[in-house]
Amino acid sequence: MTTPGAKFSLVIPAYNEEKRIRVLFDEIPAFDGELIVVCDGTDRTAECVSRIAEKRRDLSIRCLVFDHRLGKGGGVIEGLKAAQTPFVGYFDADGSTGIGEMQRLFTYLPGSDGAIGSRWVVGSELRVRQGIMRRLESRAFNLLIRLLFGLTYNDTQCGAKVFTKAAVDAVLPRMTSRGFEFDVELLWRMRMAGYSITEVPIVWQNTGDSRVQKRDMIRMLTGLFAIRFGPGKV
Repeated sequence: MTTPGAKFSLVIPAYNEEKRIRVLFDEIPAFDGELIVVCDGTDRTAECVSRIAEKRRDLSIRCLVFDHRLGKGGGVIEGLKAAQTPFVGYFDADGSTGIGEMQRLFTYLPGSDGAIGSRWVVGSELRVRQGIMRRLESRAFNLLIRLLFGLTYNDTQCGAKVFTKAAVDAVLPRMTSRGFEFDVELLWRMRMAGYSITEVPIVWQNTGDSRVQKRDMIRMLTGLFAIRFGPGKV
């Protein structure tokens, strides 16, 4: 159950994260809201989260368990749908973005309908950088997004985003992607609906264990073209 009076919900997609989820919560000293962990893997992540929730009574932790793979986007969607607070968001279980940065993003609401962390704007701090090839891939991907969708954001894939629940609820029914391309579609549909998104410099560190593999990148590209030119494009 959502804590009465809570204003913020953060979704944490956690596919097979039993080795990292405890570390993530150890680095959350406090949070004035609800943390919704979405477990759709085959390991013991859900068990770990249940034990953490029992121990950390100072935090409001809810665990959603699914017996089938949802995909990164699918997990986020289920968490956002379950959230009942005025302001919602999501961040990665790998700890690349700290809870303090997520709380800072919320301060940009409701002045904007959304605020997204960006590693590629002035003021960002990359404490541990990605390798050169991953950075080149990221820049090439961003150029493609600009060409396909006309989005001018410097970083659509940083896993640190917050929104008003009203804006999220307005566009979720039109969402079709369930993979790593989810972020692009969400931002695109929000822009098409007239919502305002602020890009915010963020403190970020590469954890060295990215879940995005080469095959996922191919699926992302296929999915992006389907979103842009498919029957659900408007």
